[in-house]
Amino acid sequence: MSGVGRRAALCWVLAAAASSAAGCTPSRTAPIGAGGQGPFVRTAPYVPFDVTWMIRPERGRKYLGAAFPGVRVTPGVLDTWAGKAGKAPNLLSYRLSWGDGFPTDETLAVWRRRMLPYLVWDPWKPTLRAISEGRADAYVRRTAQTVRDLNVPLALSFAQEMNGDWYPWGARKAAPEEFVGAWRRVHDLFQDTGVSNVIWVWSPTVAGGPAASARLRSYYPGDAYVDWLGLVGYYTGTGPHTFDALFAPVIRKARAFTRNPVLVAGTAAAPGARKPADIRDLLRAVTTRRDVVGFVWSDLDKETDWRIDSSPEALAAFRRGVADPRFGFDVRHP
Repeated sequence: MSGVGRRAALCWVLAAAASSAAGCTPSRTAPIGAGGQGPFVRTAPYVPFDVTWMIRPERGRKYLGAAFPGVRVTPGVLDTWAGKAGKAPNLLSYRLSWGDGFPTDETLAVWRRRMLPYLVWDPWKPTLRAISEGRADAYVRRTAQTVRDLNVPLALSFAQEMNGDWYPWGARKAAPEEFVGAWRRVHDLFQDTGVSNVIWVWSPTVAGGPAASARLRSYYPGDAYVDWLGLVGYYTGTGPHTFDALFAPVIRKARAFTRNPVLVAGTAAAPGARKPADIRDLLRAVTTRRDVVGFVWSDLDKETDWRIDSSPEALAAFRRGVADPRFGFDVRHP
């Protein structure tokens, strides 16, 4: 939520707190993220988490993000990856299938490990049209209430890669106006529920060339509904091998309708002789571009070995790049 939307949600919560003080509703005290001492010991006044500073980190700081197979990530997996990378991530991406309950425990575990939770919400069913028409409102409201009451920061990507043709919510199955309608419906229900702790990540794919980006603007819900431009793209064996060729064309196209910061929301490099150079190119671009706030590395061995340690040379390049002090700042402190 950005601008007027976030202020409206904060006002909603403050109004609720005022009603509580007047005896209209049960008093609310701080969840864990707002300074409470646990799920059953809540003594601090409820203060909604404001993510504004996290949207544009100061002093050139960058998010070092990672994604692993599955939803649940054990401390051992994180510790092992941090040991390889030479630095712990401060953003962790995981997924939620539409209709499933919000992963409260996982989200709290991510935040307690000093990482920004980044949830990719996949609307497998029903259709985007059904969501936009309000047929999933009850589920969205329940999810929004959980997110609000959890009161920790959450980056949220709904229906990512909507301009591609490989998901049921993609270009072959849903029109851009159906995506925009569904996005706005979900966003507005969150806002009406008083959610102020979400960073909204609009996440198109850069794959597919001109066909995927030709109607990019038609998929954009508007700056009042979006905080980050979250691009998904991979350095493949046969595709572009520079940030300027892979991501920059889509950024230039998006700059015609938004100035929002960019998060490379999903990326990695295919194994091979070029992988170390691809990694160096990505990290150079992320550190030098002021409009890019960080990246999420998909550390998967799926279709091909995208992992940072697919070769000693690739791992060495990654370790050297993320050793830059701008990566991996403490997300708990502005």
